[in-house]
Amino acid sequence: MYEVLSDIQHWLSANETVVLATVVSTWGSAPRGVGAKMALTPDGKLSGSVSGGCVEGAVFDAGIQAVRSGKPQLLHFGVSDETAFTVGLACGGNIEVFVKPLDVAFFRFVQAEIEKGAPLAIITIIQGSSDYLGRELLLSSSGTVQGELGPGLDEPGRQAGQIALEKGQPGSVPVKLASGDEFRLFVDVVSPPPTLVMVGGVHIAIALASLAKTLGFHTVVIDPRRAFGNQERFSHADRLIQAWPQEAFGRIALTRSTAVAMLTHDPKIDDPALMIVLDSPVFYVGALGSRNTHEKRLHRLQEQGVAAEKLARLYAPIGLDLGGRTPEEIALSIMAEIVAVRHGRRSQLI
Repeated sequence: MYEVLSDIQHWLSANETVVLATVVSTWGSAPRGVGAKMALTPDGKLSGSVSGGCVEGAVFDAGIQAVRSGKPQLLHFGVSDETAFTVGLACGGNIEVFVKPLDVAFFRFVQAEIEKGAPLAIITIIQGSSDYLGRELLLSSSGTVQGELGPGLDEPGRQAGQIALEKGQPGSVPVKLASGDEFRLFVDVVSPPPTLVMVGGVHIAIALASLAKTLGFHTVVIDPRRAFGNQERFSHADRLIQAWPQEAFGRIALTRSTAVAMLTHDPKIDDPALMIVLDSPVFYVGALGSRNTHEKRLHRLQEQGVAAEKLARLYAPIGLDLGGRTPEEIALSIMAEIVAVRHGRRSQLI
């Protein structure tokens, strides 16, 4: 949802009609994953992607039909379909895309929950009686419920949403009612974007903040030194905290969606920060410096009582070894490692 959120908000503010297309299932070498989205308007505006370009034209046409008829559509593109070859899916991929005009009132509920920063599940009827097709239910991790699916469907919808929130994964769920009617629900999970916290407003951090934002990360820069951590250098960062780590990390939520990069080379700043973040659930902690610098760092932290299993979480020297030396190349190596760790692929890349 985040990939199209700002454009949808802009279009709605201009009173435009919006259609939302969502990938609800994939098989084989599908170009985009389940949950990928594309928003569109009847006058030809597009945001996001459901296939990397393969089927966008066909999905756009279906979106226009949905606006005219007021009825959602479940589209299937498979390698055996003539349509699939026409739109470029001849490589063995299969995808299903659900297309529906945006329910503005329901979207406002979604928008309000997103602004709270908590994960939420959106449950949509994508197959079943045409009277129910496209109905939506919102379930937030804080317990908020909005919308309804219909008699006999709300409870299985909430259960499916709760399971999806716990797993953090979208997916389809079949539901058969006592009446014999069969439905298929799609449960989408909308999680806050990951956060990258950079400790040290050095030149590498300038490039790293830009790259991280391009990849959809919320960016935070911490540096008590005004010469380094100032608004002029980091106007592109989402947040700048001009404080020492002990104070700065008291203002930040360190979650399983947070990555932290230590970039100062200054033990007075990096060491206290490391002691805090290594005791948190963040998914990545990296520190700049040579192997010799890192050995000295480990020795200092051990003397301060940091346990070996916590020190083992530290990626240092930071970043994948791409051979680059410029700040931009080092930023790329750091971001590549963060993405690899986030997706569980780090061990395959070293």
